[in-house]
Amino acid sequence: MRYRLAIFDFDGTLADSFPWVIGMMNDVAVRFKFRRVEEDEVESLRMCDAREIMRRLGIRRWKLPMIAHYVRTRMAADVDQIRLFPGTGEMLRQLSDAGVKLAVVSANGEQTIRAVLGEHASLFQAYSGGVSLFGKRSKLMRMSRLIGVPAGETLVIGDEIRDLDATRAARMTFGAVSWGSTRPAAMLARSPDYLFDAVPDITKAVLGDA
Repeated sequence: MRYRLAIFDFDGTLADSFPWVIGMMNDVAVRFKFRRVEEDEVESLRMCDAREIMRRLGIRRWKLPMIAHYVRTRMAADVDQIRLFPGTGEMLRQLSDAGVKLAVVSANGEQTIRAVLGEHASLFQAYSGGVSLFGKRSKLMRMSRLIGVPAGETLVIGDEIRDLDATRAARMTFGAVSWGSTRPAAMLARSPDYLFDAVPDITKAVLGDA
C-alpha cells in the first residue's frame, strides 16, 4: 500500500451534509448577526477559502466558536437527515480490510459522526471532533502520533481549502474530493496531490493503484 494511514474530513467528504448546511445558513446569519447568503452567490462562495467567506459575509473571528457549537448542536438534532455519499461505506471497508488505519478529524461532533457512519464507525481507529476552523494542523499531527504512522505515510482527504492548507502545514499528503463544498477548480488552483472525481479513486490512491 502507498499510505498506511488515511485521515478523513467528515462533512462534504464522507457525508453529504452541504445541502443541510445551505438550508440552515441564513438562520445562523440572523442569530449571529452576519450577512445572509443570497441564492445566486452560493456558487461564488464555493470558490473561496474560509477566510474569504468570512470577509464577504462579515463574520467576526471571535464568533466562530459560538457559531460552530450552534451548528454542531443543530446537526446532531437533524442527524437522521445526513447520509454518507454513495460508495463511501464500501471504500472504507476495502481500506480497512487492506490494513490501512482510518481516522476522522472534523469540526463536527464525534457522536454525530459515529451516528452517520453507522456500522462503519468501528472501522476507524480514532476520532478528533469539534476541531476549530483553523485548528486542523495540530489535530492532524496529533492523530499521526496517536496512531503511530509518520506524516510521510499519511494521506489526508478533505473538501475545503483549509483542509489542504492544514495538511501541507503538517507535511502530509492531501487528496481533494470533487463532490464537497469547495468547487474542484478552486482546489486545482492550489495543486492538491490528488483530486478525486469518484469515491473508488480514494481506494486506488491509498493502496497504490493510481
